Amino acid sequence: MEKTFNLTRRDDGIAILTMDVPGETMNTLKAQFGPEISEILAEIKSDSSIRGLVLISGKKDSFVAGADISMLDACKTASDAKALSQQGHVVFNELEALTIPVVAAIHGACLGGGLELALACHQRVCSDDGKTMLGVPEVQLGLLPGGGGTQRLPRLVGITTALDMMLTGKQIRPKQALKMGLVNDVVPQTILLQTAVEMALAGKRVPKPVKKSLVNQVLEGTSFGRNIIFDQATKQVEKKTQGNYPAPAKIIDCVRQGIAKGMQKGLEVEASHFAELVVSKESEALRSIFFATTEMKKETGAEGASPRKVKKAVILGGGLMGGGIASVTTTKAKIPVRVKDISEKGLSNALAYAYKLLDKGVKRRHMTPAARDNLMALMTTTTEYKGVKDADIVVEAVFEDLALKHQMVKDIERECGEHTIFASNTSSLPISQIAEAATRPENVIGLHYFSPVEKMPLVEVIAHAKTSPETIATTVAFARKQGKTPIVVQDGAGFYVNRILALYMNEAAQLLLEGQSVEHLDKALVKFGFPVGPITLLDEVGIDVGAKISPILEKELGERFKAPAAFDKLLGDDRKGRKNGKGFYQYGASSKKAKAVDESVYGVLGIKPGTNKDAKAVAERCVVQMLNEAVRCLEDGIIASPRDGDIGAIFGIGFPPFFGGPFHYIDTLGAANLVRILEGYQSQFGNRFEPCERLKTMAQENTHFF
Repeated sequence: MEKTFNLTRRDDGIAILTMDVPGETMNTLKAQFGPEISEILAEIKSDSSIRGLVLISGKKDSFVAGADISMLDACKTASDAKALSQQGHVVFNELEALTIPVVAAIHGACLGGGLELALACHQRVCSDDGKTMLGVPEVQLGLLPGGGGTQRLPRLVGITTALDMMLTGKQIRPKQALKMGLVNDVVPQTILLQTAVEMALAGKRVPKPVKKSLVNQVLEGTSFGRNIIFDQATKQVEKKTQGNYPAPAKIIDCVRQGIAKGMQKGLEVEASHFAELVVSKESEALRSIFFATTEMKKETGAEGASPRKVKKAVILGGGLMGGGIASVTTTKAKIPVRVKDISEKGLSNALAYAYKLLDKGVKRRHMTPAARDNLMALMTTTTEYKGVKDADIVVEAVFEDLALKHQMVKDIERECGEHTIFASNTSSLPISQIAEAATRPENVIGLHYFSPVEKMPLVEVIAHAKTSPETIATTVAFARKQGKTPIVVQDGAGFYVNRILALYMNEAAQLLLEGQSVEHLDKALVKFGFPVGPITLLDEVGIDVGAKISPILEKELGERFKAPAAFDKLLGDDRKGRKNGKGFYQYGASSKKAKAVDESVYGVLGIKPGTNKDAKAVAERCVVQMLNEAVRCLEDGIIASPRDGDIGAIFGIGFPPFFGGPFHYIDTLGAANLVRILEGYQSQFGNRFEPCERLKTMAQENTHFF
């Protein structure tokens, strides 16, 4: 059997321990490594010729990317998970207890268990490479660092900095890591090993105290001050998680107890909290999302088809969406882009948009001005069809107007090559209708981004009946290079995300008209777990956009999509939302702090807010509409699987991740239970709540999606 850890001895007395998991591209920590490491440590202890130890990775681009997550799914009980954490503690404690100096030489990803391994070493040096990132992202999977991280990190970089890292899961770049005392040195990769060897030869050094801000020095220095830090952190976490995620509070508790009662007690608390989190339904849901997205990365989106290489892209339209799409294509995918717009103003908007995003990176010192300018040089503009002949893909982001889109298809077929893909970023028009104008319909596809493009991770790739598999595969690969998570959906009004969102938004509107206040509605759904409430969302997306989509959905999908008529009154009052500073909320200079509701909106709609119903009941009425429609989309073949439906809802509209997505959530509720709730509302409010056939069948047969 091939070994993961190999020990080589140098003439100068320094031993090099190289970690290289056989047959994997990345190093991850697995439970079965325990005995192998212990054996090596025993060998090192018994060899008096070894004066120091350097730990390095045999992989070319990563140190250790973390613990192997599938190991956690193998835990049947909390005590299994606890044993896993304790085993890590034993090994890392042994490493730390070595009397010779131990130095970690870090290049590439050093995350989770990988950073915990490095923390158990006496010193750390990392490469200054862009691929080198350090962090403890466990909280993103509903977990906490279970290999001693909650104890060693605060002792090394200070309580405030450690909590910030553990509660956000953020990744730290080399320069930052040096400044905060996470590593002792940063050097070019070419001399990484040599530097680590020199550090080991120099012997154990007392770590320099971390430079803390005056406030942190004062607070972290006394138990009274530390309590202030922990209480503040707890308050912030409560506000952010709405009590829906158990991990952050447990992270704070591990640090609090470890600092007050010592390392040994801290490790005990860490192991028990870790164990409870591993078996929690929240972590299970978050891990299912992780596995689903990992699995999706291996798929082309079309069986048996392989993607063509995209060497050049053209974006039609320099508006908000066009500018955003052009920006992620140059900065993330590093693909040259030509932006075409009818006006110079549109073009300068697109350039300014991309520049502003890149310049943020320069201001934060993540990128040099030269690197920013090189990326900007990938974006060129034109008001005529010049320099578009050799485009492999054209993404159209013009107004939602079928005649205009038909014109675009004809222009592209005339100006570009026979293989050029025409991808439409439409939010509601069926792609088959857009493809009617094409002589090469096999090249026409939908590519639906969400706003703001640089922030929203999802993109829907929409195939109509004649789209070729190669076109699908190429478009999926293109979206992935832009840093997006693509799901392939079949053609139909509203596709998947907007279709399930529309009913949820309509229901929120009905509740508003029944006298629920704007704040109460938004708060109820944020408490349920959405990132923003439905009314805030409507202001952000634009009330006019919502008004355009509704009739299209109603015409194609029927009566249940009819939007409340009162909404025309909003547009009559020129309320479009944030974009024209007039919507449900107040905008402008005066509304800097928490957004306030524009009370005059009630008068426009002809309503008076009455007594607020129970928040849970309010949220339930909106959410069950979304769940029912998600199952209908599966029934209609719009989405290929429940997995795609879950990923689409979480990444596209922020469906609460701790539920694992609409289909996982239906499994938790039970289909019979959901049907009962829907039928209750149906008898009260009419047929828009009628449960779909598939749900009724599942309720009768007591079956699940997963």
